[in-house]
This record gives sequence, structure tokens and C-alpha cells, in this order.
Amino acid sequence: MNDTELDCYLEAGRVAKAVLHSCAAEIKPGVLHTDIFDMVLDKIEAAGAFPSFPPNISINECAAHDTPSPVDERVFEEGDLVKLDIGTHIDGYIADTAVSVNLGEHDKLCEAAQKALEAAISVVKPELVVSEIGKVVEETITSYGYKPIVNLTGHGLGRYSLHHGLSIPNTGIFGTGVLREGSVIAIEPFATTGSGSVHEATRAEIYQVVGDAPVRSPTGRKILKKADEMCGLPFSRRWLGIPKAELAIPMLLKQGNLYDYHILSDVAGSFVSQFEHTVIVTEDEPIITTL
Repeated sequence: MNDTELDCYLEAGRVAKAVLHSCAAEIKPGVLHTDIFDMVLDKIEAAGAFPSFPPNISINECAAHDTPSPVDERVFEEGDLVKLDIGTHIDGYIADTAVSVNLGEHDKLCEAAQKALEAAISVVKPELVVSEIGKVVEETITSYGYKPIVNLTGHGLGRYSLHHGLSIPNTGIFGTGVLREGSVIAIEPFATTGSGSVHEATRAEIYQVVGDAPVRSPTGRKILKKADEMCGLPFSRRWLGIPKAELAIPMLLKQGNLYDYHILSDVAGSFVSQFEHTVIVTEDEPIITTL
């Protein structure tokens, strides 16, 4: 990694940290989900950075991939456990970070994921097999009496690539990849009161361009043109701002132009906490760009 790349990663992380914590502080009962979504994007733009994916605002048993629709009227409620997961980039060099906002009685559950993240980062070094990170995450979360979500992982990061190479497990039972000096990874433990496994819900609001089949629909072409601004990174219908996009998206999915990210949830009535940092592996101490 050269100095220019490192500087971009560090600046993306600085912006992501500032935006995450300022917006998380505004998550309160009665506030619209859309207000937080718009605030995140406005603050990223004001800081001179770009979003690397739509703000994820996932509630209670929902662990990931929830984001407001264009006409979303949901508000945060007393008792909610909110995961705010955001991404930024500078010239394609990505920072990915998340925090849980406790609007109920979930202190211990939040602490389990936060301490698991700290423990995971403490073992990061070159030539480490990633299952060792998962083992530390699992041991920490289970010591609090909860379960890690075993079918959600952290991930490697590359330029304009949100899931690049390595998967970083939240359990020690799998993961044969090896960290190398200069690897950039997002570590994101999830702790749950539920089953320890998530399933795909029907709803999806996040998409990514994955194909280039010819498109006849004018609205479909508008969607793909707007998506070009994300340079291959994920986007959402709300961010698109294109009327009747919901009518063209199914055809784009059917033709293989788009991939959809469905909401991922544990069992109904459970609660999931999440914390996340972006980490650069070095010969010395790892660099946490989002801390």
C-alpha cells in the first residue's frame, strides 16, 4: 500500500467515524428513519467524501441490509435496538463502520458485540488465519450468554470493492483465509438473543449493478446511468430518486443487470447488536481507520 492509498483510507475512516457518531446521536424515539438516512448522506457529501453503500438502519431482530424506501414513514420507537452501518470512500478507498444505538434495555447485548470487536482487533496481525478472529468473537459473545450470528461475516475491502477477497467469520468453526500485511478488512461482530443465524426477508431496497444486458426500458436505463455514479458499489431506491423505479427494477433483476440485497433477520422477537471497524493489517499494531 503506498502513501496515497493509505491517506485515502485514513481520510475515508475519519469521515465515516465523524458521520456515524453524529448521526447515531440523533436516533431517538419519534425520529423518522428517512431523516437519519438523509442526514448520513448529507454529512458525507459535506465532508468531501462519497458513500460506499446506502446507510443501513436495521432494527431489533433485523441484522443488516435494511434501509428506508422512498416513501418510508417508519420512526424509531422506545425499546428499539438500532444498528446504524455506514460506508464512505475517497477515490474508491473504503471505510465501513457501524454502531448499535440502544433505545431500550439492551446494554449487555451491546457490550457483548462491542467487546467482541475490541478482542478481535487485538489479535489482528499478518499471517493470522481468519478463523482465529472468529474464535475470539465467538468466545467473547458467548461469555455474555448470547450467540454470534454465524452466517454473517466481516469482509475484505478493495478499491471500489466492498466485499473483496477475505471473509472474516464470527465463529471459529470456519475460515481458512490468511491476513497479509496491507490487507484492509471490516470486522463486524453480531451478537443475538435469537437463533444465531439470519434468513433473507422478502423486502429488498439495496441493489448493485452486476451485468450489462441490453435494457429497453427508459426508466431502466435511467437507473443504470444513475448507478454509474456509485462506480459499481451498492445503491438504494431512495438514493436513486427516480420515479417508478420500482417498476423497472424487477426486469433489471430478471435480466441479470442487478443483484438485490434482501434484509437479513434473526427470529422474530429477538434482538441483534452490531459494532464494526475498518482495520489495516500492518507488521506493527493494526491501524483502525474508523476509530
